[in-house]
Amino acid sequence: MSDYQLRQFRWADVPAITAIYSHYVDNTAITFDTEAPGELAMAEKFGSIAKLGHPLIIAEAEGKLVGYAYASFYRPRAAYRFTCEDSIYLHPDAKGRGIGKALLTELLLQSRAFGFKQMIAVITADTANSIAIHEKFGFRHVGRYEAVGYKFDRWHDIVHLQLGL
Repeated sequence: MSDYQLRQFRWADVPAITAIYSHYVDNTAITFDTEAPGELAMAEKFGSIAKLGHPLIIAEAEGKLVGYAYASFYRPRAAYRFTCEDSIYLHPDAKGRGIGKALLTELLLQSRAFGFKQMIAVITADTANSIAIHEKFGFRHVGRYEAVGYKFDRWHDIVHLQLGL
């Protein structure tokens, strides 16, 4: 039995989502944002995803948000409308509990049900754990961009992985 549950997004989740994302902006190169967006910006982003009906999943433990995942359009042009990009973020204290795996499992189910046909993962190349979990789910490497993000006084590569849904 797990010590967490998955549920759909609620507006009250915005502060916790903002705090988790801010941690990664301020302390990692997992995201190439260099300044953490505030709650208003995050509410607008998540409101747009929710309005589209795209998968937006929350992991909760003991009444607290410990992670989130979403899939939304890979690119805004109409021809990409069946291709999504996934994002998964965990509270730093929630790592190693299987929550990321559970979020990705549910995200894939909901993305298929929505009608997405391809999922793209865009991952900073030295993020081995994120790459590994995607590979376990059958994602394959389809590209690498070298030195495209500059953060924390160094250049970072990104890799693209893809899974047919």
